[in-house]
Amino acid sequence: MNLSNKIEEGLAQVELEVRKWTAEEFERLVLDCKPNVAVFDCDGTLWGGDAGYGFMAWSLEQGLVSRSTSDWIDTRHRAYRAGQVSEEEICGEMVQIYAGLRDQELRDAAAQYFNHSIHPHIFPEIAALVAKLRRAGVELWAVSSTNRWVIVEGVRDFGIPPERVLAAEARVINSVISSEIVDVPTGPGKAVALRRMGLTHPDAVFGNSVHDLAMLAMARCAFPVNPSPALLAETAKRGWGYFRPAAAEGRSGAVGGE
Repeated sequence: MNLSNKIEEGLAQVELEVRKWTAEEFERLVLDCKPNVAVFDCDGTLWGGDAGYGFMAWSLEQGLVSRSTSDWIDTRHRAYRAGQVSEEEICGEMVQIYAGLRDQELRDAAAQYFNHSIHPHIFPEIAALVAKLRRAGVELWAVSSTNRWVIVEGVRDFGIPPERVLAAEARVINSVISSEIVDVPTGPGKAVALRRMGLTHPDAVFGNSVHDLAMLAMARCAFPVNPSPALLAETAKRGWGYFRPAAAEGRSGAVGGE
């Protein structure tokens, strides 16, 4: 048996050991938690795919940055995939490449990209659940290492306002994007960002990757959604269950290096 088959066999065994919720069970568990505050990761949790990388690739194709910058970030992203650049570094650099552009230009580009490329991949079960939570008056937050321009546009229809979006962000000065990083919430940094906002123990947290583990662990009710192999292993260790949307069945929940 080759290494790939051994890994797949091991993951299959982990899946058997972890309680997989049906859509009905998942919704009931969330509502029974009676959250006042609910926190959502975005890529792989609210929708399928990696909106951060997708937007970067799309924006390079659209010529939003120079050819030299495009070549540089492509080289850096290859190094990231090879494990030579950290998640925090690459997510920050994927924001810094837009330094010098007007903030409104990136907002418009993000709206165009999301509506065309990501909106069709929103998980219907999650969208329906979020709608119920919103109607119940639950305070909704989004935390993501993807750039803020895309996330703000992406969660608009979920009813999550910009002031409750914590995402990779560069400082904007006089309406122009600078290279100064404000935040890159990923891994333990997601929990740090929530604590900074006064959310030390959010009621319900939803995430799909090991980069969401720190904020899942701080929740009163943790809800792994479409878990990556690494998060599925942690889910088994902690005795959590998980939900996998129908559109994600048969696919890895990993996004980027997750």
